[in-house]
Amino acid sequence: PSHPAATSGALSPFDRRLKRKQKNWAALQAEPAKCDYLREEVRGSSGAVPGDETFPLALDVGSGRGYIAQHLTKETVEKLIQVDVAENALKNAVETEIPTVKVVADEEFLPFKENTFDLVVSSLSLHWVNDLPKAFKEIHHVLKPDGVFIGAMFGGDTLYELRCSLQLAELEREGGFSPHVSPFTAVADLGHLLSRAGFNTLTVDTDEIQVNYPGLFEVMEDLQGRYILCMGESNCSWNRKPLLHRETMLAAAAIYREMYGNTDGSVPATFQIYYMIGWKYHESQAKPAQRGSATVSFGDLAKIEGLISRGKK
Repeated sequence: PSHPAATSGALSPFDRRLKRKQKNWAALQAEPAKCDYLREEVRGSSGAVPGDETFPLALDVGSGRGYIAQHLTKETVEKLIQVDVAENALKNAVETEIPTVKVVADEEFLPFKENTFDLVVSSLSLHWVNDLPKAFKEIHHVLKPDGVFIGAMFGGDTLYELRCSLQLAELEREGGFSPHVSPFTAVADLGHLLSRAGFNTLTVDTDEIQVNYPGLFEVMEDLQGRYILCMGESNCSWNRKPLLHRETMLAAAAIYREMYGNTDGSVPATFQIYYMIGWKYHESQAKPAQRGSATVSFGDLAKIEGLISRGKK
């Protein structure tokens, strides 16, 4: 299922084989409740449209252990295909009332025919793909005309406090730095990428989730304990640095607290989330509703019937 997209780190910032290993390991080690708080927050995005139909066939791209599926019903999605690069994640998926088929595949190379799905969803997975424009084109390709894509992914300002503190500490103690937090897409690029992939009537929103910790060491421990264990979120950049010296870590902890510390002594860690909704063109589609007129949120996955075609009135 892993596809050697390129051998150059400049062209392909992420080692997808390593990411698959990380997610497979995480799927066997994790306690799902540990990452619920962030995933619950991600479900609370804004923006959607009214509608009154059911999705006969849906696709969950980068499904992991099927978190999204837990919030869908068979009245809104009749059949669900779950795709993930990690077979262990699919083997340990949470059961759902919806008839489900599990497929091991890379998000950048979806093994489905054109015009197959009525709905495609993706939550906190696409930030790890090497070729995001291609991934969006793949999603657009497998959607039926008038089908909808609903996604959420980590944004460019995610963990900026940690990133900056580590970089300043390494510059000070070691005379240079390498990435310890993976790169993310800028929100200014997202709408353009979706549009180039063929989506129309786009909605792109951004939100921030801030979690407070006693200090930098607790931030990194939690990232390992939760985001490696729960979502396989360890850094898989080709140019990642495998080791941080203790003196550098101590300096980074001091910088973190000095630059970003709260009055109570804790430090914040920020997760930026991008939410997106895009439709595949169909001639029956009506003109977009007035901005701000949405009545259903991405968080209301149990009410996903409210996210279907607005073209049929």
